[in-house]
Amino acid sequence: MTARPDGASRDHAGPVRSPNAPSGATPTSGAEGTSGADVRAGSGASAGPEATGLSQGLSEALSGRAAAGPPGGGALLVVGDVVTDVVARHRGPLASGTDTVAVIRTLPGGAGANVACWAAHWGCADVRLLGRVGAESSAWHERALTAGGVRPLLVVDPQASTGTVICLVDTDAAAERTFLTDSGASLRLAPADWSDSLLDGVGRLHLSGYLLFSESGRALVRTASGAARERGIPVSLDPASAGFLVELGLPRFLGLVADVDVLLPSRDEARLLTGVPDGADAAAELSRHVPLVVAKQGADGALVAGGGTVLARVPAVPATPRDTTGAGDAFTGAFLAALLAGVDAAAAAVEGCRAGARAVERVGGRPPTPQERATTTDRTSVAG
Repeated sequence: MTARPDGASRDHAGPVRSPNAPSGATPTSGAEGTSGADVRAGSGASAGPEATGLSQGLSEALSGRAAAGPPGGGALLVVGDVVTDVVARHRGPLASGTDTVAVIRTLPGGAGANVACWAAHWGCADVRLLGRVGAESSAWHERALTAGGVRPLLVVDPQASTGTVICLVDTDAAAERTFLTDSGASLRLAPADWSDSLLDGVGRLHLSGYLLFSESGRALVRTASGAARERGIPVSLDPASAGFLVELGLPRFLGLVADVDVLLPSRDEARLLTGVPDGADAAAELSRHVPLVVAKQGADGALVAGGGTVLARVPAVPATPRDTTGAGDAFTGAFLAALLAGVDAAAAAVEGCRAGARAVERVGGRPPTPQERATTTDRTSVAG
């Protein structure tokens, strides 16, 4: 394995807060000018004491499994895909057989890489990413990850090129997107690229669901999650793609996630995996198989479920979407950063909703880098 562990780390202490918030600010769920989150436990209650009740309920539901993990600390290791995104933003239906005007950008992406960058952006001081890329763009991806506060551990594939995803974003349809995917080198990530020493200093292991869609990736999921289980490190997984899950099927999926403590599906993925049409019922059903399920509900926020019961409903944060690419990855990254900072699952889901709202207001799946934020600040100062 050719690994490059020389990425930058970021200082972080205390509770998770918005990266742009002043020191001492407390996290909120709303956009600028809105009030705090309405985190509803069970059938519906206001935020506040219910957070403690939720933690107790989760503790009972998890029956000793380490889904919530230690009270904080340790690195986040993400294992997953690194791809090049070609984002085409167009207005209205595509014109078949002729030209459709679009604004096209080439950006670093990949669900695993996006999660890692959002976790670092949301305050996780040590985020590491194991992924596989082609030689033609390995340096570019390494620089982008490092700039995002992630330590890149990239395996350079001698044969396959970096995966490419074409993201078609219809700006007339709430910025919803359609993907054309060539997974490339990311599908070749395998147990041979793994070493148990990658878990040294790690507080959480997160696996991208795209690993499930190749034989070598599935073998790596079993290897990495088994090694984490032996060390008592909690494991999370995002199913990643409803389209690919159809081919995988529920029995195989459940077998592959036997060592997973936290599952982070979208509403469509939860419905598909359970065959249950209602999003809340689907999340509850999944939580009979995985200790903690945090189901992303898009404009309806998120659900936290354990032991076959929905334990909390977290409302979405208002946003004006430009591009929904990576919104789920942003949720997952912020959620995991919050868990590592020591908050409970409901409070972490609030952070996830805030990050998702921020993500849809940007083009591409990554948060702004510190350099981008500095440039924006400089421009604002000049304009002022």
